[in-house]
Amino acid sequence: MTDQDQPDPAFDTITSRLIRREALRRAAMELSTATPLGLESALARISEEVTVEALEAKQGRALPEPAKGPVAPSIPII
Repeated sequence: MTDQDQPDPAFDTITSRLIRREALRRAAMELSTATPLGLESALARISEEVTVEALEAKQGRALPEPAKGPVAPSIPII
């Protein structure tokens, strides 16, 4: 008979893989704008950013400088 208190490395490995896979799946759902939860999350982030910028502009505070780095070339609209 097998000792029930002895750890099973194969079971632990499979379980940890499944837990990581589920965590990644849930994170992807939250970031995807194709799902209702993801869209709601994206809109909430945008709304929060716009609200902060509006409050700063109303109070006369200077907005932070945009990050300096490579800038994507602009495409002229014809």
